[in-house]
Amino acid sequence: MVLQVTRTLPAMDLPAEVTVIDLRAEALRQLEPLAHPNVIALTLEQIEDAQHGMTPQHGPLLVVCERGNRSALAAHYLRADGLDARHWEGKRR
Repeated sequence: MVLQVTRTLPAMDLPAEVTVIDLRAEALRQLEPLAHPNVIALTLEQIEDAQHGMTPQHGPLLVVCERGNRSALAAHYLRADGLDARHWEGKRR
């Protein structure tokens, strides 16, 4: 039996037009899917190499990862590409 947990982004009522970019590993995305209608799985490498396919039409972007370190860097790169991007701080250790 596989236990599936749906993880919500804490203390955030995200509007539907926000696109959440999930940098977490595939196994964690499967185990803990994010509860939001617009979630796109990407890697930090895709974002660093500007191979992410994101445009202003995707709306505001919220980048998440396990602890917040990679999401902060990814949001920085996305902003450098002219996009409205922020990161979720996650569970820093």
